[in-house]
Amino acid sequence: MSGRLFWFCVATIAYTYAGYPVLLTVLARLRPARPFPPLADLPTVTLLIAAYNEQNVIAAKLENSLALDYPRERLQILVAADGSNDATPEIVAGFADQGVDLSYRPERAGKMAAILRALPQARGDIVVLSDANNFYSANALRALVAPFADPHVGAVSGAKVIARGDGALGDSEGLYWKYESYIKCQETRLGSCTGAVGEIMAVRRSLLDRPMPPEARLMADDLFLAMHVLKQGYRVVYAPDARSVERVSSSTRDERERRARIVAQRFVMMRFSHKVLPWSNPLLVWQIVSHKYLRPLVPLAMIGALIANLAAVVRPAAHGGLAGLAHPFNVIMLALQALFYALAWLGGRSEPRGRLGKVLYIPAFLVNGNRAALIGLYRFLTGRHTSLWRRVQRRDDERQASADVMSQSNG
Repeated sequence: MSGRLFWFCVATIAYTYAGYPVLLTVLARLRPARPFPPLADLPTVTLLIAAYNEQNVIAAKLENSLALDYPRERLQILVAADGSNDATPEIVAGFADQGVDLSYRPERAGKMAAILRALPQARGDIVVLSDANNFYSANALRALVAPFADPHVGAVSGAKVIARGDGALGDSEGLYWKYESYIKCQETRLGSCTGAVGEIMAVRRSLLDRPMPPEARLMADDLFLAMHVLKQGYRVVYAPDARSVERVSSSTRDERERRARIVAQRFVMMRFSHKVLPWSNPLLVWQIVSHKYLRPLVPLAMIGALIANLAAVVRPAAHGGLAGLAHPFNVIMLALQALFYALAWLGGRSEPRGRLGKVLYIPAFLVNGNRAALIGLYRFLTGRHTSLWRRVQRRDDERQASADVMSQSNG
């Protein structure tokens, strides 16, 4: 019994991280790549920036937005700053003479609520969602809108890039987003992505006008809006040339808090799956479950594998070999798990340096991410999750407009 539980948990983890990408790649290669048709005319775009207490970076973000390679007469810049009690609204108002619009009220209701409240002010045919702490490459908007030449495309996700120079945490986060980028490329080739990056996501304005369930305000904006588009029969695709650069969180604790909030919101979406999933498309439902629903459950599989392994050591099976986790395989597997968690503990105590050190930090990154998922699950189950987001400090927040970040965003 212990052996079956152990291998079930291991299989769940392996499928989530590796099995799904492999199957996705095989299916995508069976489908010939279809290039998007050329875009006849550039659409009008509203760049909608969600900003809560971002006085340190909002000016640099607006300067970056005003410098984008997109016809100014076809670009509206709109900042949703609901609930900000610092100088964010005043700083944004100072850009009014450059055509920047502001949506603001003192009350906080969460990011999704702020976006929905600002939408009536949006004038563009395409709405691009962004945060205040990320910078776009100069060609980002052109790359984002290009796939809309296909009338079946309802939303486009750009690429999230972590700025260089933020140590092992930044390197691990950057590696994770490269992994996600690969999956999104394969999903696009197969038909549709299962999600988008909230800081660089473009959506047809007409799709945002359609009714949304009231629970939408409790969910992560990027994932819900992707589901909203898919449920209406449109595609969500990935544009890797549309790059958004940001710095990693200032500490592992801040990153864990950010991820815990996102996971709690994902469990809210899972709760209302009957309302948000595109049930008419079984292939997409399989993709969503594999890519988005299993990830938050991985820590439960990790705990299950450890408990089953300990049980197999305490009460070893008389026979069954590796499949039954009989001796000596029970001890070997437990030793491997102990080694993995020891490396995670060492990596968590200090950020290792050098190439080898960065590789050794990966276990710490994985454990921290899954620990955040457990926190998110606990908050969801106890009703302690909230749609209000706490601003997470980023490394070198005040210097996000520095030349090195800008050069990377255009590289």
